[in-house]
This record gives sequence, C-alpha cells and structure tokens, in this order.
Amino acid sequence: MMRKDPLRAMAKRRDAANAALASLALNGTDHSVKKKREGKEQSVVGPTVLSAIDLTFILGLVFGGCCSTVWAFEYLLKIDPRMGTTLTFSQMLFVTLTTLPSFLTWTRPFRFLPPIPQLKARQVPLIQWVLQVVVLITGSLLNNWAFAFHVPLTLQIVFRSAGLAVSMLFGYLFMSKRYSGIQVAAVLLVTAGVVLATLSRPEASKEENLEYDPDEYAQGISMLVLSLFLTGTLGILQEKTFKKHGPCWRESVFYTHFLSLPFFLMLIPQVKLGYSSLAAAAYRRTPTFNQSGSASWSLEDFISQHTPYFALAANLVAQLICVSGVNQLTSSVSSVSTNLVLTIRKALSLCFSVWWFGNEWNAELGVGAGMVFLGSMLYTTVSSDTSSRTKDTKEKAE
Repeated sequence: MMRKDPLRAMAKRRDAANAALASLALNGTDHSVKKKREGKEQSVVGPTVLSAIDLTFILGLVFGGCCSTVWAFEYLLKIDPRMGTTLTFSQMLFVTLTTLPSFLTWTRPFRFLPPIPQLKARQVPLIQWVLQVVVLITGSLLNNWAFAFHVPLTLQIVFRSAGLAVSMLFGYLFMSKRYSGIQVAAVLLVTAGVVLATLSRPEASKEENLEYDPDEYAQGISMLVLSLFLTGTLGILQEKTFKKHGPCWRESVFYTHFLSLPFFLMLIPQVKLGYSSLAAAAYRRTPTFNQSGSASWSLEDFISQHTPYFALAANLVAQLICVSGVNQLTSSVSSVSTNLVLTIRKALSLCFSVWWFGNEWNAELGVGAGMVFLGSMLYTTVSSDTSSRTKDTKEKAE
C-alpha cells in the first residue's frame, strides 16, 4: 500500500479552494451585472414612458388647439371679413396677459415703498425680438386682410402649407444650406400645387353669394405671397436666435406678443370696427316671444345671443394652447418632425373647414392641396433620413 504524498494532497486542496472562490466570484459578478442591467432597463423604460406621455400631451395641444383656433377664426370671419385685425390684436393681448406673470419679478427699491413689478432679465437682446415682431405682425395682418379680399380660408391654409419653398430658398441664400435632388423635387411639387390651388379660385361658402372681382382676388393672393416670404424671414431670424442663445421658447412667445401691441395703435379704427361688428352680430340674435307678445329669454336664447363672444373666447384660449403646443413640440423634437406634424394638422384643418362650413371644393383645389401635402411629407421624410444618416456617421466617427 502506497503512502499518499502530503504535499500533493495539499496542492489538490488548494486548487479546489481556488476553483470554488473563482466560481463564487463569477456568480456574484453575473448577479451584480444582472442587477445593474435590470436597473438600467428600468431607468430607461421610465423616462421612455414619460416622454411618450409628454409627446402625446403636446400633440394633443397642437391638434386640438390649432384646429379649434381655425374653426373659431373662420366662424368669426363669416360675421365680418374685416374682423381679422381685431382678432389678431385680441390674440396678442390675451397671450401677453396670460404669460406676463412668469416674466415678472417684484422688487422693493425703498423700504417704505411697496414692491413694484419689473421684467426679468432676458436671454436674448431686445432688438432681436423687435425685428421678429415686425416680421410676425406684418405677416399676420396680411393673412387676415387677404380674407377681406374674398380669398377663401381653404386657399389660405394651402398657402400657409407652402412655406417649404421659401424656407429652402432662404436657407440656400442666407444659411449656406444645400439640398438633395429629391428635396428640390418635393418643393417644386409643393409650388405647383399652390399655383394650381390658386387658379382654382374656390368659392368662400355655399351660403355666400359674393361677386367675383379679379383685381381684389389678385390683391389678396399678393398679400398671401408676401406673407409667405415674411414667414420664411421669421424662420431664419428664429433659427439664428435659438442657435446663439439656446431654446428660449417661452421668452419668444412672451416678447413676440408683448412687443406687438404698440403696433396696433395705428390700427385702432380697424380694431374698433371689428368689436362693433361682433356686438352687432350678438344684437341681431333676438329672443323668442310668447303668446302675450313679451320677450321670453331662455338659456338657449342667452347662448344664441352671446355665441359670437363665446367664439371669440374659444379662439383666444385655443390660440394660447396652439402656441404653447407648437413651441413645446419645437423644443422636444427636431424641426423636421415639427414640420411634418404641422403639415398634417393643416391638412386636417382644411378638411374640417370644407366639411363644417360648407366651403366649396373643386377638383383643382383638391389636386393642388394634395400636391402641397404630399410634397411637404416627402421633403420631411427625406430630410429626416438625411439627418439620421448624418447622426449615425458622426457617432461611428467618434
């Protein structure tokens, strides 16, 4: 019987102990890695769900607010086509008053005096907001005046969706941007659609019997074209401002509305005329009369008489919701995605306008509007793919 070597036995026990320790360490590492991975997945899922909820809420603001604004706006313009200036002033004043508290700070210059309000420090120099306001208010007034020249709102919606051509032209001339052949083709499709829709000259509505005046119609179209170029200019100014000073969209909403109010001092007669038309429309809604011949006011009569004022209030609230939603969307997603959402929103507004108000629809307008929306979506899709490829290339290079 051979005697075991004590050194060899000790070596075997040592190897077994090291193997056990290695296995224990490996299992512990796998467990910790698994826990870390689960924690990471949970930390990713949480923000993803919250982002989806936020985006859904923002899209609700955009589609609900902006489409409601178009409905109330067109309803009021049916009362008096010259009411556009009054509506623009009301929107500017309402948004200013509702956003003003966020930009006020209360200071006490002397102990014996009560606190006085002051505007908070700005991120952007005042002169840049003034330039944007001049462009914004001019474009808004031109859009509203075009309605007074018997340009239907359906055609105005198509025109406002055609800003891609002007944006591309200004981006090429002033921002040194270059575009692919598909993007250029998409913009040409949009331009052709606008021309076709303009030549169609749809009627304002079935209920109205307006005499067609080619000179007035041409003036209204000229106003829309000029407004398009002003919109492109505003986009360039905003892009340069946000690149230099950051995405200060709340400050942009407040100052572009607040600084626009002094411009309406030159338009006081038109503003008064709009409010007079609103009051006259409410006055014309008479109550019902009972058998004795006396007026019998009911809740239905009250609502009917004050419907113009309710429509104005709805327009103001919806405008605030629309502006907030669009600015939040701009700060949450890319400008390409924002353009896609706004294009879809305008298409829905156009369909709603035709259905609800009975605006005339002809083949030329339908084909032209389809070309505008199709070209806009094609441009947006191509731009999104280009941005994704550029981002992937940068990440691989890093």
